[in-house]
Amino acid sequence: MSTLAHTMMTAARSADSGLATPGELDRYPYAEAPGTDRGTGWDTAEPDLGRVGRRTAGSRGRGLHGQLVQQLGQMIVSGDLGADRPLVPEEIGQRFEVSRTVVRESLRVLEAKGLVSARPNVGTRVRPVSDWNLLDPDIIEWRAYGPQRDDQRRELSELRWTIEPLAARLAAGHGREDVQQRLTDMVEIMGHALGQGDALTFARADNEFHSLLIQVAGNRMLEHLSGIVSAALQVSGGPVTGCERPNETSLAHHARILDALAGGDGAAAEAAMRQLLTVHPEVERVVPAPREH
Repeated sequence: MSTLAHTMMTAARSADSGLATPGELDRYPYAEAPGTDRGTGWDTAEPDLGRVGRRTAGSRGRGLHGQLVQQLGQMIVSGDLGADRPLVPEEIGQRFEVSRTVVRESLRVLEAKGLVSARPNVGTRVRPVSDWNLLDPDIIEWRAYGPQRDDQRRELSELRWTIEPLAARLAAGHGREDVQQRLTDMVEIMGHALGQGDALTFARADNEFHSLLIQVAGNRMLEHLSGIVSAALQVSGGPVTGCERPNETSLAHHARILDALAGGDGAAAEAAMRQLLTVHPEVERVVPAPREH
């Protein structure tokens, strides 16, 4: 029985099939959908950081420090704090009722992301968009839920179109049995989740599938970019790929990729990935197919 046929059968299995349940995938970090309310400056910024604290796959940390990074990062990316805006630590500490240490550490994180710069005798200021680390998962998330959401979605789609078909082709030449089994497990979980109407588990297994595929491609530079794909799979709205709408078509394309990898067929794996990324017509308009040479 082919992987495709086997996978489609899993969609009809009952909950006692032995496949992973949603709780068994909880170790994977996924961002919850953020709230739509945000302030327009210091005077309207939400002082109760507990309301905006949210864990993502980024590196900002947890607690007050992570929450302050979240709040300031969203305000900068949204344009509420424009370029060259001075950020006075004392003012931030008073506004958000956090210590000087929390403010200092938060600004360091934002500086590492290219959002702010700190110079002697000048202080800390917001940097222009051209200086931001646009590949940072946190910035990808903040842009995806802010005024730049359409541009961010388009850019993510274009990057995925470039990264993932190549990764699929390369992965077909690296037949690691442990990774192949893990990929098979993820597709089976997706099939089971689809049958149960469990979109969250489907999304988590989907994210793991794509991350594993990039990791097994054998290219460390591609692997370094895997965070882009994870971030893209976690945001929503705007043009979508087949991964973001759990359905039998998306599941079938994943299974075809798996079959191609198992057979060591790089061209087939690449083609199946391109089909997956253009399941919906709006994506084809965003990312046109490359010319044949």
